[in-house]
Amino acid sequence: MKPFHSLVALCLGLLIAGCGPKKDRLNLLIWSEYIDPSLISQFEAEHNCQVVVDLFEDPESMIAKLAAGGTATYDIVVPSDTTLPAMVHQGLLSPLRAENIPNLRNLDPQFTNAPFDPGNRYGAPVDWGTTGVYYRKSKGAPMEVSWASFFDASRQTGAFLLIEDARACIGAALRYRGYSVNTTNSAELAVARDVLIEAKKRSLGFEGGTGCKNRVLSKGAAIAMAYSGDAMRGIKEDSETSYFIPKEGTQIFVDLLSVPSHAPHRDLAEKFINFMLDAKISAKFANLSGSAVPNRAALEFVDPAILSNPLIYPPKETMDRLEYIRDLGEANKLYDEVWTVIKSK
Repeated sequence: MKPFHSLVALCLGLLIAGCGPKKDRLNLLIWSEYIDPSLISQFEAEHNCQVVVDLFEDPESMIAKLAAGGTATYDIVVPSDTTLPAMVHQGLLSPLRAENIPNLRNLDPQFTNAPFDPGNRYGAPVDWGTTGVYYRKSKGAPMEVSWASFFDASRQTGAFLLIEDARACIGAALRYRGYSVNTTNSAELAVARDVLIEAKKRSLGFEGGTGCKNRVLSKGAAIAMAYSGDAMRGIKEDSETSYFIPKEGTQIFVDLLSVPSHAPHRDLAEKFINFMLDAKISAKFANLSGSAVPNRAALEFVDPAILSNPLIYPPKETMDRLEYIRDLGEANKLYDEVWTVIKSK
């Protein structure tokens, strides 16, 4: 064979060798800083696939992406107990095929028949937490464990951020005034609206959960509303920061893994959910993120320091002051109207 022909044959051989079976692709739409990259890499290796991650910072952005055609782009999305019912109503999610997700059996029973998703038909709970206050420690008086740090100008302890999450933010103002996070009383909602409008004028504005955490870490804010998981990651990075659950009470939330209604890789999506519900993988998720997990089988593998942390797994007296945010049906529009007014002022 002539040298030129030999070179062509060698190139063709290398090209053919490099064109093995095309890897399956899994498209995730998740919170920023939510799943440690090592877990993504482990799933890719175990299932010979490529995982592509897209991020969102607040629930409204996630829903907007799905509603704009993302149901046919993404394979996994992370709604919360707050957003899942509305997403089901809008036709954005597919029912889970439980037979493909045997690790659903690992879930704690209190999370398997919750009112926001009876029987885990549309979502697999993957972590849970609270919305509270993330702050930079001061050398002065200890921080008052209250929403007053935002809502009472005379007790403000520094520059603060409000969270870009309508129900969580309004819920904080409601609890501060002694009302339920699920009230449909127009007068009570008006009080919360006015409390937030006044606080907004003194604030640094609104940020998503990760943004709130990062602004406190960078010393761009002294205090911020935050999700507990973000706060725990912040504390791990900077021990001069801390978190508390306000004495007036707050929201308890559950994050879930769901499959969009026209997911292009539904089988692989359900394999990913099953992977995340594996006892040791769920424990690894908890140990890396500092989040509480609803996976009963995982608890024996979770770092004891996490299990004993009252900011992650609150004691009963704190749990008694927590509320799930419920889907209120037609009354949801009351909160939409209040949020629109708050953001416009």
